[in-house]
Amino acid sequence: MSSYSPGETAEKSGFTLDTLRYYEKIGLLSGIARNASGRRVFSDHDLNWLSLLRCLRETGMPIAEMLRYSELARSGADTVQERLELLQDHDRRVEEQIATLREQQKHIKWKIGFYQDTVCQSAPV
Repeated sequence: MSSYSPGETAEKSGFTLDTLRYYEKIGLLSGIARNASGRRVFSDHDLNWLSLLRCLRETGMPIAEMLRYSELARSGADTVQERLELLQDHDRRVEEQIATLREQQKHIKWKIGFYQDTVCQSAPV
């Protein structure tokens, strides 16, 4: 198993060092190992966890729900149903966001077409 410094972890995960510290402080990251000099050392498991946190964050999951999911994950196999339901609820919200964006995109595409028609009509023949 590989180990990574905080800087390497920030680079690989796409999170800033401040965000890594914050996530550890609030409990989204737990059990981070420390080396002999007390510096944090991250594992492949930590990077996988950070990848999931990035996905959840970028799809709009509130920090409070991310914390709830983290607590459930640390609680073991008895919480699988609750984790499933939490992720299913989030997935439904993501689907709604996608549908809204698709509708908004139609309006943007209509406006692009309008401008393209305007440019074509004013171009010399």
